Amino acid sequence: MLRNAALREPMDMPDPHFPIKLHHCEYREKGQTLFPPHFHEHMEILYFVHGEAEIECNSQVTHAKAGDLIILNSNDLHYGINLSGDLLYNALIADFSLLQSPSPDAVETKFITPMTQNNVMFRNHITDDEELRGAFELIKHEFRNRELGYELAIKSSMYRMLTILFRKYVAEYMPLSVFNSRTKNLTRFAPVFKYIEEHYLEELSVEQLARMANLSRFHFSRLFSELTNKTVTDYINQFRINKSEYLLRNTEMTISEVALAAGYNDISYFSRTFKKYKHVPPSSIRGQ
Repeated sequence: MLRNAALREPMDMPDPHFPIKLHHCEYREKGQTLFPPHFHEHMEILYFVHGEAEIECNSQVTHAKAGDLIILNSNDLHYGINLSGDLLYNALIADFSLLQSPSPDAVETKFITPMTQNNVMFRNHITDDEELRGAFELIKHEFRNRELGYELAIKSSMYRMLTILFRKYVAEYMPLSVFNSRTKNLTRFAPVFKYIEEHYLEELSVEQLARMANLSRFHFSRLFSELTNKTVTDYINQFRINKSEYLLRNTEMTISEVALAAGYNDISYFSRTFKKYKHVPPSSIRGQ
């Protein structure tokens, strides 16, 4: 049983006999957080209809635009920010045990089992793939109309999407031991990520966070960097700067007020840090 799963998003399905769901997601404010850092057991596919977003997945940042798909593998730690004033994307969440056969066959052993056992990881960012977009659009159509046999049509399109993913977008085959180790570490660090999200305005020390994970400072810092590809300081600063960018774009607060609201008491340090992560000074955001 997994413990301390503060960032593990529950994935209850509306119909347990047909474990797949589709969300329609709209955001109107530039800089708005689409979802905080979290992970979940089931694969999720995001299809961007219009607008742009920044998606960070396992510390890799991608810029998603209309027509792009983001593949979030099981237990990928991911986070998203709206980069446009009008963003629309669809989120397809599936338990691929849906595609398992009652008796093992070639499809089961070569493709479905490696997926359900998390041995295969797909590329996170996919662009300009009309075939994959077409399969996703068919799933949307069937979910929307729910005509007789829509489950058959959706299942057929899911097989089509998997065929394309296996042929063109396999990123790596991950040994089960590696996947289990990563899952264990993500679960152990979940309360730490949650605490940073809720207490980013406070002074946060590595020692304090290490105690939460029951680890030495050295061991904590090493595992934290392995999971996020960032130091603890970088991770906290990135979180604060993202919050400050949202305030700059969507409030009338002065830059000094924004700095304080993001946890920075020194406006000069805030400005330098903002420019380091956003590559522009905070004053330039106001005019965008």
